[in-house]
Amino acid sequence: MMYYGSIVNETDTIIDEVTMVQMPVGNSYTGLDQAEIFCHGGQYVLKQILQQIYKFDIRPAEPGEFTRRAFLAGRIDLTKAEAVADLIASKTEYSYRSARDNLLGELSQHINTLRDRAILLLAEIEAAIDYPEENLDISEKKNQLESIEFLISSIKELIDSYKSGKIIKEGFKIVIAGRPNAGKSSLFNLLLNQNRAIVTPTPGTTRDYLTEWIELDGHAVSLTDTAGLRKSVSAIEKSGQFYAEVEMKRADLIIWMADISKKSWKSSLLYDLEKLSKFGDVLIVLNKTDLANKTAFKNISSAIKELGIYGLILSCKTRSGIGKLKKDLINSINKNMPDLTDRLVVTSERHKKKLTNSLKYLKNAQKGIQSEISPELIAFELRQAVNKIDEITGRIYTEDILDNIFSHFCIGK
Repeated sequence: MMYYGSIVNETDTIIDEVTMVQMPVGNSYTGLDQAEIFCHGGQYVLKQILQQIYKFDIRPAEPGEFTRRAFLAGRIDLTKAEAVADLIASKTEYSYRSARDNLLGELSQHINTLRDRAILLLAEIEAAIDYPEENLDISEKKNQLESIEFLISSIKELIDSYKSGKIIKEGFKIVIAGRPNAGKSSLFNLLLNQNRAIVTPTPGTTRDYLTEWIELDGHAVSLTDTAGLRKSVSAIEKSGQFYAEVEMKRADLIIWMADISKKSWKSSLLYDLEKLSKFGDVLIVLNKTDLANKTAFKNISSAIKELGIYGLILSCKTRSGIGKLKKDLINSINKNMPDLTDRLVVTSERHKKKLTNSLKYLKNAQKGIQSEISPELIAFELRQAVNKIDEITGRIYTEDILDNIFSHFCIGK
């Protein structure tokens, strides 16, 4: 029911004309009695109305408290509650669609289906405990192994999806790295379309790392410019290089910049490639083609072939090759992105940990069935696996778990 009226202070002075919606138990977001007041915009009006409300022993909500109450009232499960925060924080269509699907219950439904299969298998195992005189025949053992193999493969598929899910939720992390004065900050500025990083001819200008968000073909990308890697006597520069390597280890893709205007670029790159082997995906970008002489430029392609690498030729100064670079970056992102139309993706690290623990117990139960050990021990492993699944949806929870989840929500959600 919506009401129209005025908010007044203690002297009956009208603060604002408002509408108020009353929502009874079972018909509100929290599942409890709830009311929402709609006032005119403006910080001062809002502050005056809140001051009047607080006089009636009412307090501001804690972060995520409304969604927490909805969970505790049984209106939503924990995966749907977490999806609310993900939906609010979504930066791109991918992250929005993933959060929306979880909010609509697709992940919950899939998790509960797996739980039902595990419960059914547990009931069969426990029947063997109740009736030990009935030996397990070959067909029953085969059925049990098929059931547990289905659970293991299904949960493993969810765990494996987390790599893509993390990118959906947190963005694709690209780190620009290379030797000093290779053009890292120039490329950083080009991709941002603004002069964010300082660019000078002096090597070692960047002493710290800079991170900004950009969008490439609808994907959220975390772009980081790092300090040049070289032997240095400066403590500040060494610190910058340390954090550059830390960021490189965390990257989904490293853009390694090489200055081909230098005569020694080929031998330097060959040395650098050995160092880069310990990292993940690397895209080699050969910069400063505008400074390379004609002879050197002609030899670039043959040198790349000789090194056995894919190298993208670029000039940050003339912007030559920047379009091709963006296409390569988009292709790298798309290779890591799932098709959300036909599969579920785990975007929560908490869910991944619970699924990993559940998988461990399921594999123990599988070994137990294969070895025909005591059914009590197999049942124990299956119960543990079910418990870990229940912690995902919130059938089993602790206050610490709830505090950790809802502390990341914004106030009022």
